[in-house]
Amino acid sequence: MPRVSFDELPGHGQLWVFPATSELSDEQSARFMEAVDGFLDVWAAHGVPLTSARELRDNRFVLIGVDLDAEAPSGCSIDALVNQLKGLGSELGVSLIDHSPVWFRDGDEIHSVGRSEFRRLAGEESVAPDTTVFDTTLTRIASLRAGLLERPASETWHGRAFFREKLGA
Repeated sequence: MPRVSFDELPGHGQLWVFPATSELSDEQSARFMEAVDGFLDVWAAHGVPLTSARELRDNRFVLIGVDLDAEAPSGCSIDALVNQLKGLGSELGVSLIDHSPVWFRDGDEIHSVGRSEFRRLAGEESVAPDTTVFDTTLTRIASLRAGLLERPASETWHGRAFFREKLGA
């Protein structure tokens, strides 16, 4: 069985973070993850099954991991994953492929805004270097385990991009 739990994947395994443009309802999440499971159960690179795992965080972030020691994904297999998620997102009325927005936490709510809007919010001091942001650029499972997905903007590329003057960078 190629699909395993995230705990079984090595830290050096490949990670993809697919952020949804809006929060999925519990019903959408269940339907969506069932479809993802079906895809991962048969996901292969050049006919070799990929040992993979998935997780959904905050009904918003789909995490897909692969054990590179068992078999590395090929360009075609990655394209198949992206196309599958694009299609599933279309069915649910959300995008999971666009990494250009900024996702940040305001209390218990997660917001997704364009970069120009986040820059405006930073200028108004509605968001600050200590605002919790989501770094969807992570590529290793160890980074996820280290808590690097969700952290203060000052500790991510967001700090350099939006708070350079405040951080003296």
